[in-house]
Amino acid sequence: MNNQKTGVIHTLIKDKPTKLFIGITAFFVANALIAECIGGKIFSLEKVLGIAPANFTLFGVKNLSFNLTCGVLLWPLEFVITDVVNEYFGPKAVRRISITAVSLICYAFLMFYLAMHIAPADFWVSSKTVAGVPSMQLAFESIFGQGMWIILGSLIAFLVSQLIDVYVFHKIKKITGDKMVWLRATGSTVVSQLVDSFVVLVIAFKIGNGWSWSTVLAVCVVNYMYKFIMAIVLTPLIGLIEKRIEIYVGHDTAKRMKLEAMGMENEI
Repeated sequence: MNNQKTGVIHTLIKDKPTKLFIGITAFFVANALIAECIGGKIFSLEKVLGIAPANFTLFGVKNLSFNLTCGVLLWPLEFVITDVVNEYFGPKAVRRISITAVSLICYAFLMFYLAMHIAPADFWVSSKTVAGVPSMQLAFESIFGQGMWIILGSLIAFLVSQLIDVYVFHKIKKITGDKMVWLRATGSTVVSQLVDSFVVLVIAFKIGNGWSWSTVLAVCVVNYMYKFIMAIVLTPLIGLIEKRIEIYVGHDTAKRMKLEAMGMENEI
């Protein structure tokens, strides 16, 4: 019996599609968690590009610029990974890694909460006073203590947008078959990112902070403009990743994985 178990484990470890799925899942979860952790910082896209602030008006809201959460640096990549998993492992696999990511993010924030409320050592609180940080405890809470509405909004938006991405991706793939990967990748991301932007703002800021609908819509459009552009910019990355996967697992295995992902394994 032990030899049989060892044989099964050895086979799983050596199976390239299995190793590929484990690697993609680990990268996906790590990116999602990092995006949540760095999401508290807002950066100016115009400053990064070295241009003047846009200062435009939408829905009556003036002086809008591309001030974005650092989380957007990673979330577009998450949707690229989603499309790759969708292509080779199918919608069930996407749902599995999405639920895994959300579960581990919830676990991480629980640990952050506990860490924030554990009594700090006296010397540590004032250890960075010389560096201009009067209280390390307050600094720690400021970094890890995101509002509960923001956390709730981002997690719900992530799950909903992932499910929509899967649905749109497979609807397009049933029409285009194995061709036009750019269309299903970009199309699914463009739709799901719109939902993601809207849901997180409604929950976190309309419900949680009483923003007006005009402000929510204006900020949603600003965020979506960035995500829309990134969805197009990152589309070629899908093709590059697919080529690397085909080299890694082999042409025949890659073809079989794609057919199985669509529920068409009998056509192999």
